[in-house]
Amino acid sequence: MVIDSDGTQLGALDVNKARALAVEQDLDLVEVSPTARPPVCKIMDYGKYCYQQAKKHTTKHKTITIKEVKVRPRISDHDYDFKMKNTMKFLEHGDKVKISMQFRGREIVHKEIGRKVFDRIIADFTETANVEQMVKMEGNRMIMILGPK
Repeated sequence: MVIDSDGTQLGALDVNKARALAVEQDLDLVEVSPTARPPVCKIMDYGKYCYQQAKKHTTKHKTITIKEVKVRPRISDHDYDFKMKNTMKFLEHGDKVKISMQFRGREIVHKEIGRKVFDRIIADFTETANVEQMVKMEGNRMIMILGPK
């Protein structure tokens, strides 16, 4: 049983005759259903068919990267503004932003100073970002992750 490239059924043909029709059209003779009686073959461009099937199975993923912005507990206003401007650019681009603060030496005793900086960041980004991971301590670092809205 042979099916033409445009979908019309040509009926039961000899294998050699079906191959000759496929070669005449510069296409391939592909066995679609080998278990059927008689077996069903289709005249098609097999390379194009394989490409379309592979393209159909690939999904379009948007890669989300995590950018990191490092701040200090006693950050100046200008440095804070500069880093938050970069954070805004990352969020507008669709990336997640990991804000980390490292405490050095005796700064670890005053975690509340670092917490105030993070509270200020949360207040500044309430309209443009979601807090995906709240502030938490990991060793001598305080970490928070922001995601775009």
